[in-house]
Amino acid sequence: MTMSTKNQLAALMLAPLMGCVIPMPAQAQEPFFARKTITISIGYTAGGSYDLYGRLVARHIGKHIPGLPIVVAQNMPGTGSLKAAAYIYEVAPKDGTALGLVVESAALEQALGNPAAQYDAAKFTYVGRVATSNNIFMQWHSSKVQSIEDSRKLESSLAGTGPGSIAETVPRLINALAGTKFRLVSGYPASNEAMLAMERGEVDGASSSWAAVSVGKKEWLRDRKIRIILQTAPERTKELPDAPALPEIGTSTEDKQVYQLYASGSAIGRTVIAPPDVPPERVRILRDAFNAMVKDRDFIADVQRLNVELDPLPGERVQERIVRTLNVPHAVRERAKLAFGR
Repeated sequence: MTMSTKNQLAALMLAPLMGCVIPMPAQAQEPFFARKTITISIGYTAGGSYDLYGRLVARHIGKHIPGLPIVVAQNMPGTGSLKAAAYIYEVAPKDGTALGLVVESAALEQALGNPAAQYDAAKFTYVGRVATSNNIFMQWHSSKVQSIEDSRKLESSLAGTGPGSIAETVPRLINALAGTKFRLVSGYPASNEAMLAMERGEVDGASSSWAAVSVGKKEWLRDRKIRIILQTAPERTKELPDAPALPEIGTSTEDKQVYQLYASGSAIGRTVIAPPDVPPERVRILRDAFNAMVKDRDFIADVQRLNVELDPLPGERVQERIVRTLNVPHAVRERAKLAFGR
């Protein structure tokens, strides 16, 4: 047999085998978040409810994200958390690795023309709400002012935590519309420092969330060191039946509408946000992870250990509420702007 004949036979024998070659699968693509770090920027200092909820999310959301990224929390106080809001909007990476918790009234401050609101709240990515909120105004037991009625007659100093914070906007609002005589002492980074100032006697009163006070200041409640004179919820809550809700103090239809607008922020509560323009597939991953987290037994056990509220809402639903907030009726917007001198 010649060499040429052998080559022909070899080719004939290999031909069927060549048709049966099975391609090897390509290496599975690594999830985007694998070996990444997600940073949650919290708009206030440690010790308050924003910090509490931000770190709660940081402890649990990572295990529900494909790739199991590391999740860390950092505090970024300033301008009533609007500094953090501007950072998330303008500077933070838009790839899904940056999240944040900022003041619940961020959209409202934009709608009412607060110059510190350097963002478009409609363009944030809303991942999900952990809980609603109820902010309270309290007076130290030694203060002459122990009710809203008292505050219409007597001056009382309140610790302020920035021009975009509820601690400052609500007192300014009710001073203008309800004739209260609160005197703001600005410069405190967050509610934890504000409450410490009240305890030291630097101011007569302060503001914080009910969640932070009920968890971190149980001895104040037990020993009646504070008097809660106002809550910013739309109506009185069962935990605070003796403290008037913000809409109650309005005496005209127009003023009640303005107060109701501010009270509506409690529905936004402690919401996790991300920058604008995050790729849609990563928004879906983050929202799915959030929705899985709030049903996770370990997460719920942590919430119960902290003794705080859990009232989750998907990001899409939060987005709808934000849009409604930004569409403030003209008459209400102008009434509120007039109260703030904007």
